Amino acid sequence: MELTELCFAGVARQAQAVRSGEVTARDLLAEHLRRIERIDPRLNAFRLVFAEQALAEAERADERRSAGEDLPLLGVPIAVKEDIAVAGLPTTKGTNAARTPQPADSAIVTRLRAAGAVIIGRTRMPELGLWPFTESSWAGPTRNPWSLAHSPGGSSGGSAAAVAAGLAAAAIGTDGAGSIRIPAAMTGLFGLKPQRGRVSLSPEPQMLGGLVVAGPITRTVADWALVADQIHGATPGDAHAAHPPRTSFTQAARTDPGRLRIGVSLRPWGPGIPVADEVRDVVQDTAALLTDLGHDVVRLDPPMRDVTASTQFAARYVHNAYLARTGMELPDLVEPRTRAVSELGRRVPRGVARWAAKDDAALTAYANRVFASIDVLLTPALTRPPIRVGEWDGRNVVTALLAAAHYTTFLPLWNIVGNPAASVPAGRTSAGLPLAVQLVGRQHDECTLLSVSAQLERARPWADRVPSGLDHAN
Repeated sequence: MELTELCFAGVARQAQAVRSGEVTARDLLAEHLRRIERIDPRLNAFRLVFAEQALAEAERADERRSAGEDLPLLGVPIAVKEDIAVAGLPTTKGTNAARTPQPADSAIVTRLRAAGAVIIGRTRMPELGLWPFTESSWAGPTRNPWSLAHSPGGSSGGSAAAVAAGLAAAAIGTDGAGSIRIPAAMTGLFGLKPQRGRVSLSPEPQMLGGLVVAGPITRTVADWALVADQIHGATPGDAHAAHPPRTSFTQAARTDPGRLRIGVSLRPWGPGIPVADEVRDVVQDTAALLTDLGHDVVRLDPPMRDVTASTQFAARYVHNAYLARTGMELPDLVEPRTRAVSELGRRVPRGVARWAAKDDAALTAYANRVFASIDVLLTPALTRPPIRVGEWDGRNVVTALLAAAHYTTFLPLWNIVGNPAASVPAGRTSAGLPLAVQLVGRQHDECTLLSVSAQLERARPWADRVPSGLDHAN
């Protein structure tokens, strides 16, 4: 396999190539760095590329292999989002408002290194992760490898763009209202938001009041499982801890799910939100495929207490933005759009902020009633195909937030209640842009989602498709 082809082969294949001696870790890393140098000026996926440090790590991986050491991710280049702590660097969170270097790696980075991964760089996000696109006035837009006129989503947009373009085997993202699933959906990748507490966010006990989780964005389901097997688990001080998975994630991805009862919902979380015809079509096509695969698929549109819950989430979201901005070292350095969202959060009355942040137990129980009659819920991932770069630039902050909420309406509920939820590639638009569906599982049950997602991948493969033109365009 040629090196360029190997860059698109994913985590498991790259690990096998290094393990077998088909390629050295140094040569694999060097090819990724060459691709970044050539392609990333057009994509803007990386905030920082750790070229010298990564080459040293790759050489060390080759030494370890020569010494007979075998690790699950040995020599595999993986990128991390810029809200994840890396020793010696400030945790910038998409801003220029952080200066103090972190004294140590986050638990995620520590575990990746322990598994042999080479940390190739730090990927971009919008300021404080507030938007479903990755753009800022000072850093410019991050672009979608499938169409440079379109966004790769957000807030883990840099992570998804890097993986889709073959600039990293996998990348770690975070998801507080869809921020793993949105970019995965927009770039044709697999992105599963794990159960709250599955992956430690240490050194932070939690992010955005418990809404945020971290997890991989990968080319295949098996790749996600392999990376997640290395990074999951709580650490002392974590605010949340998930129940142990019933098997390894890798085993789950290899296991036939059996006959499941799958509910299909096209009902947005709020009135008057349109769903594009192409999105409806891929949900219905996926439902038909799941039926053909032997599952019992039923239409199910459960009431989700739309107005109260979505209002509560909106207040919580902008208040958390205010808290996040004021918690930065240099809060005045954030861009005007971020300040405007923060100002909305500052204006939330204290009593409303307390109400918005209160225990989610009642909503969690209510939302999870659906799983009394089904095993998995199938919905759209987004309400329309990928948005264009700068599409909402002319809007004031309130109308931009409303547009974002409508676009991502099927996603945030599962951050509030904590359930695992996956974005699964599901075809293309008439213009060739990626489309996806969302699969939601019972609490703590990523394993079922991995099994059925892998079954869909076998029946409708997606990972062999790669963006054209990146290697040849000027």
